Formats: sequence, C-alpha cells, structure tokens
Amino acid sequence: MKVGSADADWREDCAPRRVLELFATKWTSMILHTLNARHDGAARTGVLLRSLPGISKKMLTQSLREMESSGLISRHVQATIPPAVEYRLTPLGLRFVEPIELLYAWGRANSDALDQLGRRATSRR
Repeated sequence: MKVGSADADWREDCAPRRVLELFATKWTSMILHTLNARHDGAARTGVLLRSLPGISKKMLTQSLREMESSGLISRHVQATIPPAVEYRLTPLGLRFVEPIELLYAWGRANSDALDQLGRRATSRR
C-alpha cells in the first residue's frame, strides 16, 4: 500500500478508526456531553453518576480512566478531607465534544425517524 493512496485511508491506524475507537462504549460520548452541556466542562464523580441514569459506579470509573488515558479529560484531586476528585474536559475533549453535540442535536431533531428503526438485539429499548 502506497502512502497517500486510497488504501492508506483504511489502514488499521487511520484517523476514522481511531475516532470510532473513542465510541467503543456508549458512555464515552454521554460523559463528554454531560460534562459539556450540564456541568460547564467539569464535575465530580458523584455529580456525574447522578447525571447519567443507568451507568454503574464501576462503569463510570472505568470510562473515566479510559478517557483520562486517551487525553479527553483530566483528573484533579482537591486537597480536602476526604479528597474530592473533579474531572475536566481537556482542550482535546472540548474539540471532540463538538461532533458529539452535532450527533445529539441530529438525534433530537430526528427522533421520529429513530423511533421507526427496527429493534436491535443489543438495544435496551
């Protein structure tokens, strides 16, 4: 495969595949959206847990760790007793939340069409 060829656009480490990896779990986009839309880019763990119905504490913790390691959010420990942990969108997270907000807006505007989709076996609806 030649660099710059059409085949190079589909290799395993191409940008579209790397973006889709960020959506590997449904919670990544929902956490970013919640941080951005409901909490001005920063929130503590408990606040996020209450803001995301259906997520378990374990799944939230796991998702936050993955998002921190990928650079979408940063973790800030406050020197209080007990220590308070706040998660904040990074500059990369702020850039990544833009297309997420577009997708969410599209979903709200097209909810009737989404309601007409056939039920998927993995869907909770």
